Parts: sequence; C-alpha cells; structure tokens
Amino acid sequence: MKNKSTYIIITIICIVLTMSITVQVRTMKSEGSVVSLSFANSQLKDNLLEWKEKSERAEHELEKSTLELEKIRQTSGKDDNSSSEKQEELKKYNMLLGLTDVTGTGITITVTDSSTETTSIDLSNLIVHDRDLKLLVNELSNAGAEAISINNERIVNTTSITCAGNVIQINGNKVGSPFIIKAIGNQESLYGAITRSGGYAYLLKSRSIGVESKKSNNVQINKFSGAITQKSIKTKNK
Repeated sequence: MKNKSTYIIITIICIVLTMSITVQVRTMKSEGSVVSLSFANSQLKDNLLEWKEKSERAEHELEKSTLELEKIRQTSGKDDNSSSEKQEELKKYNMLLGLTDVTGTGITITVTDSSTETTSIDLSNLIVHDRDLKLLVNELSNAGAEAISINNERIVNTTSITCAGNVIQINGNKVGSPFIIKAIGNQESLYGAITRSGGYAYLLKSRSIGVESKKSNNVQINKFSGAITQKSIKTKNK
C-alpha cells in the first residue's frame, strides 16, 4: 500500500513537472518569436532609412547634374557664336593677307614688251622691267586696290619682284611678257589711276610699251601659293 502511494505521488510530481516545463518552453518560444520579430522590424527599418538616404542623394546628384548640363549648353552656345565670329574674322584677315581666292569688281591690265623694231633708241626701254611692274603695283595700291596679282602670282606684303635675266621673278617664280595684272577694288578709282595723263602707264606707253586696261565686274585673283614668313618682327610683350 505504501509503495502504491509513493508511486502515485511520484506520478503526480512528474505530471506537475512536465506541465511546468511545457509552459516554460511555450513561454520561451513566444518570447523568442517576439524578439525575432522585433529584430526583423528593426533591421527592415534600418534598410528603409538607408535606401531613403540613397534616394535623396541620387535625387540631389541628378539635380546637380541637370544644372551642370544646362551651364554646359549655355556655354556651348556662347562658344559657337564666338567661334563663328572668329571664323569670319579669320576669313577677313586671310583675304587681306592674300591667303584665299577672291573675286570682285576691278580692272585687268595687259602690259607687253614693245613690238617696235628700231636701233635709234635704247632697246632696254622697249621691254618691261621689274621696276615697271613695281611702280604699276604701287599706283594700284595707292588707288585703293584690295587685291592684286601679276600672271596669277598674288601680290602680298612679302612679295618680291626682281629681274632674272630676260624674265622677271615674282614670289620666286619666273614670269614673262605679256604681264596680266589684275586688281580688285573701286573700279572707277583703279581705272582712273591707270589711264590718267601723267600716270606711270602713260609713261610706259611713251616708251612704246603696250598697256591695255579694261574694267571687269568679275575679276578673279588666286590666293598666294607660297609661305609667308616673318623673320624680323615679333609681338610686343605687354
């Protein structure tokens, strides 16, 4: 009987312990779930905050890039205008320097050696010399010629007109009679300077040198084909 009572007591104790352990286990699981959920919520919140910061930074960078792009567009437009103006200015100076083909109103002068056959005068007076061409060029320049050529040799500030035996050298190239002089500028001024009484063309005619002048509305002058070199002049330092 005593053994039976002891058995019952032990059984009850075991049942109570089992129930207690079960309750504790369930409580621990519940608490663990709450902790896990709290941790997950905290991590999610951190992730959301991180992505929000990234989004704000990206939006700021986009706004900054848009402003920079607009500045570049505005600057590019200004550069294009400036570049266009510089190109036009460069064209103008190239024309003045003789570095481009030009066309315009002006005159054409044909100068030829004399065909007179005589021994009573100095024969050197019957041919065209380098000095004659220089003086004609000077006369045209003084009359406002904007471009001049002789036998398609463009006359520029470094052009040399020299005697080379029976021919004349212009820009280092040999040319001979007939000499075709073209000049672009005010047509009336140029024609008047060449045909005026007492002008150099008039003196050439007195030597029996052939000089024929005519006006033209389409005088074409080729660009200078050589190289313009400046050995002595330099820009002044400010």
